[in-house]
Amino acid sequence: MTYTIRRGDTLSALAQRFGTTVRALAQANGIKDVNLIRAGATLKIAGDGFDRAAGTTRRGGSTFDAGGSSPLMSLGAPITGGTAAMRRLAEVARQVALGMGGYRGLGLCATGVSRAISSALGLSVHGNGNQIDNNLPPAHFKQVNMTLAEALKIPGLILTWEHTASGAGAIYGHTAITTGDGHSSTSDFVENNTLGVSGGRTGLKVFMPI
Repeated sequence: MTYTIRRGDTLSALAQRFGTTVRALAQANGIKDVNLIRAGATLKIAGDGFDRAAGTTRRGGSTFDAGGSSPLMSLGAPITGGTAAMRRLAEVARQVALGMGGYRGLGLCATGVSRAISSALGLSVHGNGNQIDNNLPPAHFKQVNMTLAEALKIPGLILTWEHTASGAGAIYGHTAITTGDGHSSTSDFVENNTLGVSGGRTGLKVFMPI
């Protein structure tokens, strides 16, 4: 598969994102200085899990079409726990996040969450990070009382915060979907340590698909 390098990308971050190594990416693309890549250039993705004969990449239970840039399944361990709808929402949310910012936030958390809900559940939900909780249809979501640490162990839960420590977050809040691995969540990007960065976030609410 190929990837068009964006401004701010690094080879190490892309290697992590696509389940390969910096060395494999450098060798596949003839890159001599791994600290110097150019935005707009096309990067061939290959690594230990790249199967040229089958035309697919398999890493951690994930499959990518080697001829294009769209994931058939997202990178990461298979999602377990919760209901089928919750697992689907968590998986689609991870795909959306990887397709938007990857591991770098774009300031579009509500857009990522809304896209995931629409694609996984066929529901249209709008609003920014601190509005989306009021716009979740009550026929399809219920608010549950649990801590962030408990919620992060369950896939497919909607997290909303009224305020965060950033300038935009102080106004618009933040929202994300749990992956169920106990530490990460997704929105417009994959946040690997949601629990660790939650100190500046207030007004947490947790919603479960029903």
